[in-house]
Amino acid sequence: MALLKYEQIAEDLRTRVAAGEFGPGELLPSSRDLAEQWQVSRATVVKAYDMLRFDGLVEARQGSGFTVAETPLARPAGGRGKGSSRIAGGAPYRRLGAPDRVVPPERIAEALELTPGETALRRSRLVLLDDARPGTLVTAWFPAAVANLSPKLSQEGPIAEGTTHYVRRTTGRSPAEGVDTTTVRLIQPDEALLLEVDALTAVAVVLHVAYDEQHRPLVCEQGVTPSHVFEETTTYPMR
Repeated sequence: MALLKYEQIAEDLRTRVAAGEFGPGELLPSSRDLAEQWQVSRATVVKAYDMLRFDGLVEARQGSGFTVAETPLARPAGGRGKGSSRIAGGAPYRRLGAPDRVVPPERIAEALELTPGETALRRSRLVLLDDARPGTLVTAWFPAAVANLSPKLSQEGPIAEGTTHYVRRTTGRSPAEGVDTTTVRLIQPDEALLLEVDALTAVAVVLHVAYDEQHRPLVCEQGVTPSHVFEETTTYPMR
């Protein structure tokens, strides 16, 4: 499906940010300049910027325009429904170590439809609470079919354009369906150290799997949240 004009502008800006043309805090082209460049109305450009702001990539600066976001945000696992933004429920985070390729736990391997002994690319982060204490330990696993085409996934730093947009750009595959499964168990010793809680703490574990249009898994994320932090609220119509 062809992208609409404002989507094309947003994708172009994402690519330029990802390439390092604009760094964190730097001012992006004005709506007037982009409107002339793309031969569209300024309203179309504003819609493109709104899309990027919705994704947490840019911030509006009073009287100046838009700048690249300085503080990367991340969300706990799950809750990636259509229309949800990267900044909805997002919080500052800390990346844990360097991404590596290892054989994932059985539950992850099954979700990614891996063969026995097959490795996946692992990226881990701590999503922080308002007081900067650890809130949720999130581990994202990417199958080789995705990781091999997306070299930035193997780098330690954040992906400015957002992982979903980056993977779509490098693989041509987009998430079409997500499945979130929540279970409860006792925390594991390594998780307790990272989350700075007692070894007997109960945790909620959210397993999120994103599938493309052919129902092939793109990523599996596991979010581990201590019980005293975890809260899930669902709002829905009743008539």
